Amino acid sequence: MENVSNKQDEKSVSNTSRVWLEVDLGVLENNFERIRKAVQPLKVMAVLKANAYGLGAMPVAECLRNSGADGFCVAELREALQLCSLGKPIQILGGLLDFELEEAVKNHFILGITDWQTAQKISDESVRQGVVTEVHFKIDSGMGRLGIPADSAVATIKRCFSLPNLNFCGIYSHFPDVYDELSSAQISRILQIRNDLEKDGIYLGKCHIANSDAVNSCRFAVAAPFTQVRTGCNLYGSFNPIGETELGLKSVVTLKTRVVQVRELPAGHTIGYNRTYRLTENARIATIAAGYADGIPLALSNKGAVIIRGQRCPIVGRISMDYTTVDVNGLKEDIHPGEEVILIGEDKQCQITVAQWAELKNTHPCDILCSIGNRVNRIYIRRQN
Repeated sequence: MENVSNKQDEKSVSNTSRVWLEVDLGVLENNFERIRKAVQPLKVMAVLKANAYGLGAMPVAECLRNSGADGFCVAELREALQLCSLGKPIQILGGLLDFELEEAVKNHFILGITDWQTAQKISDESVRQGVVTEVHFKIDSGMGRLGIPADSAVATIKRCFSLPNLNFCGIYSHFPDVYDELSSAQISRILQIRNDLEKDGIYLGKCHIANSDAVNSCRFAVAAPFTQVRTGCNLYGSFNPIGETELGLKSVVTLKTRVVQVRELPAGHTIGYNRTYRLTENARIATIAAGYADGIPLALSNKGAVIIRGQRCPIVGRISMDYTTVDVNGLKEDIHPGEEVILIGEDKQCQITVAQWAELKNTHPCDILCSIGNRVNRIYIRRQN
């Protein structure tokens, strides 16, 4: 569910929600502006894969378009089609399947060439439609996932230039770990390929490798001769210390739910599936209206916490699909059904972050965002301009 009116009163919307994700578009704009200034004069392509990392592609895209994003990057065709009305260049970063070619070419998306066969197919479809398609060569410089192997890139690219109806204007690659020593070698490899091609009179004007982590910490990837960056995670909040220190980025998300029931349970009572928690004393236990179907990681069972009235309340028992139980003994006052519970966010100097959830789950913050369930209401607010 989404409420796409970013001007609607926050409380009037959230009062009708069982579980809701507040996306602060003011913070999003500020994050974008900090990134833009950090990489200028390079262009900024906003990455909106997976429904803008679960935050809602259209509201986020409209905000970023108005903020001056130079274009959008997505992983696959359906994501690209959703953004057609925004009037910005759209690049499909991933590989194309045969049944996607017709629509991809028809809508003038920027497409990636991952091998000779893909180049042939895009060319054939462009000829059939009587159009010229912009394409960028995707080079596997160390990721090992997709693209033209760096060792054969020059030969493959030269061969592709024999194909009609293609505008060969870009080359790009991707870091598996920007903080690894391999990253500098990857940069050198891409630039060497580009230089070797130029010696033969082949010029690829657009060149990009920098992702969010590279924007934070890899200055060589955000300077000439590179021409643009692809930023996704950074837009939605800084989820590593380097981003916080270097760019001052802030999280755009607050995840909330409500108390359903509060009960007094006796010592010895067990809680949740598989009875993984046993009370050692009489306790007040609150059941809240969110579970793993809403995006709370199972790994937070008996480890995580929520915020109620500005205080941390530990999660006790195994998290269920629809509910989670928390110990509220530490609250001085009684709480009641319907009260707000902060799952991710802050209140009265008490904070729970996406990065903290990721650490408990032993995963990446992007996994946390993308796992927020589709029944969670997305609400767009502006706490700051």
